Amino acid sequence: MSDQMRRKAFGLFLSLLIIVGTLNPQARSFFSLPTNQRVSVGDHIRLELNFSEWLLSQFSVYVNSNSRQVLLLNGTDASGKAFSFLEGWPVATSPGKANIQIRLFGIFPIKNVRVEVLPQTRLVPGGQSVGVLLHSEGVIVVGQSIVEDKQGHRFNPAREAGIEVGDVIMTINGQAVKSDEQVARIINESGKNGKKVKVLVKRNKTTFQTHIQPILCKETGRYRVGLYIRDSAAGVGTLSFYNPKTGKYGALGHVITDSDTNKPIDVSDGKIVRASIQGIQAGQSGQPGEKVGMFISDAGFSGSIEKNTKFGIYGTLKNDLSNPYYREPVPIALPDQVKIGPAEMLTVLDGEKIEKFAVEIIKVLPQSVPDSKGLIVEVTDPRLLKRTGGIIQGMSGSPLLQDGRIVGAVTHVFINDPTRGYGCLIEWMLMESNDAKGLQQKAS
Repeated sequence: MSDQMRRKAFGLFLSLLIIVGTLNPQARSFFSLPTNQRVSVGDHIRLELNFSEWLLSQFSVYVNSNSRQVLLLNGTDASGKAFSFLEGWPVATSPGKANIQIRLFGIFPIKNVRVEVLPQTRLVPGGQSVGVLLHSEGVIVVGQSIVEDKQGHRFNPAREAGIEVGDVIMTINGQAVKSDEQVARIINESGKNGKKVKVLVKRNKTTFQTHIQPILCKETGRYRVGLYIRDSAAGVGTLSFYNPKTGKYGALGHVITDSDTNKPIDVSDGKIVRASIQGIQAGQSGQPGEKVGMFISDAGFSGSIEKNTKFGIYGTLKNDLSNPYYREPVPIALPDQVKIGPAEMLTVLDGEKIEKFAVEIIKVLPQSVPDSKGLIVEVTDPRLLKRTGGIIQGMSGSPLLQDGRIVGAVTHVFINDPTRGYGCLIEWMLMESNDAKGLQQKAS
């Protein structure tokens, strides 16, 4: 058969498929086949077609890979070979790339699927409640105030010097500042000496210097510049995963922001400690609920906070961590492997007891770039709904598992529907923890 006749035959076949595809789910399954598929070592490649066995027998699959042993079929290297749809599917055995071509009658290529095999990553699922203690880099400006001197004159020296709420004060008079007490002391000493303070300010990604003249406050008897500042944040969240090979952990699934300015906190230092849940405030439409927790810092696991990102907080644990439901580390699910359907969430409602609850993944959001809202999750567990109303504050970071794999973590609740919320895909969380070098290639 000539090339021209082949092209005509293929065009006719494809046209018929398009027409029929609008009419029945069997043909639509062909058009829903992925163009790219990413799997981990040990996974089977599967391209599902909802066709009859006779029709499937008319299809063959040709494999071509960039190196040997990327895909094996029945123990044999599949590269450079063709096999029937009914012979089974190859298994990924080593990192690399391959191309799978579906052919009709062994002649006409009708679909190409690019496959990327990544190293397998196994993690210990979290679920533990953690107390988060975070110190910012510098001190955060959370408010401004008027300073009234002994003559009754009113000033706002910091605002007049160009400082705004949300700014971070990095140094004063060349000294790195880390606490509100330190800032107050330096300002008061400069005021007593009749000198302005030289302030280095960070605003978003830029820094600038300004000078402020302290004013002797009539009310306090101290020199002030009219600022309210904060140097730390604290709260309760949930641990998402632990990597026993590296000691790294991930938690929360979203960035920690200052409660007054709503801006991300740049980390100077911080730690996570055990937390015990002492009470639950159930959520309802328009009013998120929350866990009430108590920090326990005298024993058990603890860890450093090294990064505060839009995908959560990350650091190193000082102790190994275990999970009562998963005694061994479990594989992660890549985005292509997460599907709509039942899943489970691990979290704590009482004390430090991790419990398993039923949820439903109702949408997997397509993401070409990393984002913390990759899943939409609905709580279906009757006991959890009765106790909490759904997702509440303090559940952020609760791991989500499906078919024995970690798929991600809960991040946000829908304010008007607490039974639903967003989840972050585990792939993005691993990239932030620097625990998935093979996965980082996609985002580079």
